[in-house]
Amino acid sequence: MYQPLRPSRSEHIALRTLRAHVRLWGEPAPGRVPLVLVHGWMDVSASWQFVVDALAREHFVIAPDWRGYGLTEAAPVDSYCFADYLGDLDFLLDHYAGDQPVNLVGHSMGGNVAMMYTGVRPARIRRLVNLEGFGSPEHRADEAPSRYARWMDELKQFHRGDMALAPYDSADGVARRLMRTNRRLPQDKADWLAREWAHATPRADGSLEWRIRGDAAHKTIFAQAMRVDEVLALYRAITAPVLAVEASDDSLSQWWKGRYTLADYHERLREIADCTVLRIDDAGHMLQHDQPLAVARAIEKFIA
Repeated sequence: MYQPLRPSRSEHIALRTLRAHVRLWGEPAPGRVPLVLVHGWMDVSASWQFVVDALAREHFVIAPDWRGYGLTEAAPVDSYCFADYLGDLDFLLDHYAGDQPVNLVGHSMGGNVAMMYTGVRPARIRRLVNLEGFGSPEHRADEAPSRYARWMDELKQFHRGDMALAPYDSADGVARRLMRTNRRLPQDKADWLAREWAHATPRADGSLEWRIRGDAAHKTIFAQAMRVDEVLALYRAITAPVLAVEASDDSLSQWWKGRYTLADYHERLREIADCTVLRIDDAGHMLQHDQPLAVARAIEKFIA
C-alpha cells in the first residue's frame, strides 16, 4: 500500500453551523504563504496526499473536507446549495489566514468554487490554480421550469432511498471501484485512497461493509442553474494571476458531447485579466492522482 511521505494531521473546527474536518501539512511561518487545496465533488481532502508528497519545498498546506464529505459533518438538508461552498471557504480562510492572502488550488467542483470565490474576494487570493474546474454549459432561462421539476423529483428519490450510495463488502472493493473509474490509478494508491474515501461500518449481522464518506444528498441537482453571465462577471473581478490546468484527456467532450467544449471554456477564460492555460499529458480528470509530480511542479512554479 502507498505510504505517505508527508503524513497529514487533522483538526476539527467550527465552520459556520458545522463541525468541519481540515487536513494540514507543514507549519505556518513568517513569509510562508498558506497553500489551500480544495477537493472536488464526491472526493475528500486526502485526495491531495500524492501532490503534497511531490512538492519540492515546505509549505503550510490547508485542505478541508467540504460539507457532507470526508470527516466534515453533513448539513441537515436533502440538497445542497453551491453558494454555501463560498461561505465555507470564506470562514476557513478567516480561521487559518486572517487577512493574509493565500495561494488557492481547486480541483473540479473545488476549482469552480475557487474561481468564483476569487472573483468575490479578490484581495484574499495571491495566486489561483484551477485544475479541471470547467464550470457547466450555458442554461437558458426557459429551462427553469423543467429544472425545478427535476430538483423536486430528485428530492423524492432521495427520501425514498433511491439515491443512497451503494456499500462495498471490503476496502478492496472500494479500491477496485476507484481503479475502474480511473484507469491510471495504480493499485497501491487505490488501496490507500480507499481507506480514506470510505469507512467500515457494522451490519446488523455483525459483518462489516464499507461506505463512501459522502452525503447522498449531494447527488440531487442544484435547484438553480449557474448563470454564465454571472460567472463571467466573477471572472472579470479576479485580480490574482490564474493558472488553468487541464488534462490531456478531454473531460468536457466525454461529459457534454459537444454541448460545452474546451473551446467554450477557453473563451470564458478570456474574461480573466491574467490567465495561463497549461495542459498535463497522460492524465485524466483526476490528474492529481495521475500525474501528482507534474501537478506539484506546476503549482510550485506558478506560486513562486
